[in-house]
Amino acid sequence: MLPARMYRKYFKNNLFMKIILLFSLIAVVTIITFSYLMFMLMSQAAVQRQLEIQKRTVESVNNYFQQKYESVQTMMRDVYRDGDLTANTSYLMEHPYEDYVKYRLDRYFSESNSTTDSIQFFKNKVEDDPDIRSLLLYSAAEQQLYVFNDHNQFESISTNAAHSFVPDAMYLGEEGSVSIPNIWVRNSISIADTPMFSVRSPINNKLSLRNIGQMLVFFDADKVWESMGNYKDDFKGTIVVLSAEGDVLFDTSGKFYGKKYPYHEQIASAYTDGEEVEGMMITKLTHSQGGFTVLSAVPKEELAATYQGLRNMIITVCLICILFAIITPSLFISNFAKRTHGIIRFTRKVKNGDLNARITDYREDELGQISKSFNDMLDELNLYIDRVFKAEIKQKHTEITALEARVNPHFLYNTLEVIRMRAISQGASDVGEMIYSLSVLFKSYVYPKPKHTLKDELEACRLYLELFRIRYKDRFSYELQCPKELEGRIVLKMSLQPIIENYILHGMRPDRSDNHISILLIQEGAFLRAVVTDNGRGIMPERLEQLKNGLQNPEEQSESFGLRSIHERLRLLYGGEHGIQLDSEWGLGTTVTVYFPDLGEDEVIHV
Repeated sequence: MLPARMYRKYFKNNLFMKIILLFSLIAVVTIITFSYLMFMLMSQAAVQRQLEIQKRTVESVNNYFQQKYESVQTMMRDVYRDGDLTANTSYLMEHPYEDYVKYRLDRYFSESNSTTDSIQFFKNKVEDDPDIRSLLLYSAAEQQLYVFNDHNQFESISTNAAHSFVPDAMYLGEEGSVSIPNIWVRNSISIADTPMFSVRSPINNKLSLRNIGQMLVFFDADKVWESMGNYKDDFKGTIVVLSAEGDVLFDTSGKFYGKKYPYHEQIASAYTDGEEVEGMMITKLTHSQGGFTVLSAVPKEELAATYQGLRNMIITVCLICILFAIITPSLFISNFAKRTHGIIRFTRKVKNGDLNARITDYREDELGQISKSFNDMLDELNLYIDRVFKAEIKQKHTEITALEARVNPHFLYNTLEVIRMRAISQGASDVGEMIYSLSVLFKSYVYPKPKHTLKDELEACRLYLELFRIRYKDRFSYELQCPKELEGRIVLKMSLQPIIENYILHGMRPDRSDNHISILLIQEGAFLRAVVTDNGRGIMPERLEQLKNGLQNPEEQSESFGLRSIHERLRLLYGGEHGIQLDSEWGLGTTVTVYFPDLGEDEVIHV
């Protein structure tokens, strides 16, 4: 009864639940089958991978021993290549050490060039290789050992056959082979009983080719670990290095040092890597000249342990995948619900005025198409708003025209007042000249040209300044400087004249005879910079600060209408980097810098 109720409630009319159930059954069967096949493949791959690690480790150790073997052989070849060094070494091997010292001194004083000292040569070789524990030269004629240790010390030791087994050991040793250090030799030189291996090389008289001694180099076996590199922590079982007689030269387990390897004969019969010997998987490399063998022996049970953890991991992953396969469809349906709620939240943002909001859903299903439609709708809405914004820009141009209309009468009243005061004060004949200049100035504003250039603006300034030059005669002068190539540049009308007017009304000192104002035009990249400089009264610091605030905040009511009109028009039309910069010192004068855009000779306004 209960299953029937659950079926009617959750499955009968619920398509999504039926899909989830069917998908889960298929997924569980598929996952179990795949996991079993994966375990079989991965276990074999794990064994092969571990055998490959064993092989790489064996190769690294073999390369290290081969390098040390070759270094000893190279050492003797270097001796034979140098004639003086060969002679010195032969003399050392065939004569007592005291005679060698006298021999060296005699050659030093008799020859212009000092020859290579054999003692120093072998000392240098010990210093060059930090892996060398001791280097020994054995003189067969003198039965003498010359010992060079890793502490840069040299020692001569007598090994007479009547008192020592060293001569026998040297005689029986296989030339050129890699072996463990002979116990009699090691005791004679009093070296610590630590893991070492030795490389032997004969010393022959180059002229007679007779053997005159032996060279033994003892290497620190613990240094072999460093040759393993990244494989040092990854290999399994035991890595051993065996001499030709089966002595253990190096052992990663430390159990066989100083002993014969128990499976030496069985190992010698193994020919291929991965061959099983005495329950162990064998990997080996043999160096024919040095006579040593590098061997990796991994017990089968240890090798099998490499994939036992893999089996547990696959079972765990299988269970997780089954759980995931059941939960994923449910989460998939929840994802649809989440995306739907996201669309609802987005519409609320748009309702609250956030027109920059977008749905970041790029899928091509039905919900993705709905999201794309909303985004397209907002793009169209923003384009509409942009068109409205352009209408507002046109309104700004209307405001600029109104500002210019306010400037013209402002200028007219001031100019007429100057002429009136001039006429009242004296009936001079130069009034006609002033009226002429004024009429030409009016004509430039009443009949505007299609393009107002920098030359037109400077001419208007010159006519205005000429009026006051006539008025004040020798007490006032002006200077206009503009490069010829800039005269055709387009600028705003009445963008410099209000600055000159401010100087005449507020800055000029009629009681002085050196009143002067200059206008300098400079091109700086994409800007035209007009610098208006005077030597008038200047502006008090408090007043200067008020004027600067008025320029930065044009919406606030402030005085100096002329400066504000120029500054606001430039910023409205061309952007915030244009406008007026004001500098002044009280009693010294004022500098007004105007930054125009370089529009060329055909004006293009970018909004």
